[in-house]
Amino acid sequence: MNTLMLILFSIVLLPIYSITIFIPYWTRKTESFGVSIPEQIYHTPQLKKIRQRYTIFTVISSFIVTILFFTIGSILIQNEEILSLLFGVLIILYLLISFVIYMNFHLEMKQMKAEKNWNQEKSQKVIIQLGFREHNLTHSHLWFLAPILIAILLIIVTFHSYNLIPNQIPTQYNFSGDVTNWAEKSYRNVLLHPVMLIYMSFLFLFINITISKSKQQIDPNNPEASIQKTVIFRRRWSMFTIVSNYVLTILFTIMQLSLIYPINRSGISILSLLTAAIIVFGAIVLSITTGQGGSRLKQFQDMEGNLINRDDDQYWKLGQFYFNKNDPSLFLEKRFGIGWTINLARPLSWIILLTIIGLAIALPIVFGV
Repeated sequence: MNTLMLILFSIVLLPIYSITIFIPYWTRKTESFGVSIPEQIYHTPQLKKIRQRYTIFTVISSFIVTILFFTIGSILIQNEEILSLLFGVLIILYLLISFVIYMNFHLEMKQMKAEKNWNQEKSQKVIIQLGFREHNLTHSHLWFLAPILIAILLIIVTFHSYNLIPNQIPTQYNFSGDVTNWAEKSYRNVLLHPVMLIYMSFLFLFINITISKSKQQIDPNNPEASIQKTVIFRRRWSMFTIVSNYVLTILFTIMQLSLIYPINRSGISILSLLTAAIIVFGAIVLSITTGQGGSRLKQFQDMEGNLINRDDDQYWKLGQFYFNKNDPSLFLEKRFGIGWTINLARPLSWIILLTIIGLAIALPIVFGV
């Protein structure tokens, strides 16, 4: 198996393994495998052992998928298209196995919660801070203007230099950076990169808006510290979104200019891998140091009390999918994992989700070959 393929494998699969394995340690301490719990329960030996068992199961599944990849891949090494297909199939297989493992622990936590009656010993309370939105929850949305302007500039440069673009343009590369497929030049297919850059920039802008507008989640035992942690959590992920946008802008700019000017193809392949590595490993580092909702920030001391957040487990289907018709919120923090999700009971959420997916599928078709 060639070196670049091994690098790609390491960049894509190993971070996925890491994220899956350590998710229970990054989520809020008031939630365990999609089930709400009192925070002090999170630290009990029993739940520590449950998280350890989950880690063992996911490590074993990661090892099995790795063995399958290298075993089958060594046979299909001469056919990179089939090898890439295998790569995608194994990623999907791993995610399905991980979800099955998660569901086993989710059901175990639900049963344990019902048997222990943890919530019966605590008063449930919801804290709303009216001035919460007055905090600088994210960095300025204007940061996303520059990548959009760069994309527009690339479109102008492409039209101006259209005659310099070869009649045959590369559309596919192998892992060594060699062109394996070509297409006839047209105004439509030479604009794919800047158009996708505009799409991604607006998508990142939307994510930044989502971070600022998502539902409050404040610990009733220590609301002030909870608010500070939430603000730090949101601002860090806002900055990560901005940085990711600019890193991808550099990549797409070089890829677009390579149609006009002689730029080393192998260098572009390496830059693509490096870009993916920066974004993925950045997300992992941020998850480790911050945690969901700022749960891993060390400068704040956790406080125990007789209050817990209102139990809304009935609205979380399978512990991961939020469906609450009575909640006007469109966006809220994930129960299991890092980041945000949508309220599936709100029609606007479906419109937004389907629009994002539809554009991601349609644009490469319309502007591709």
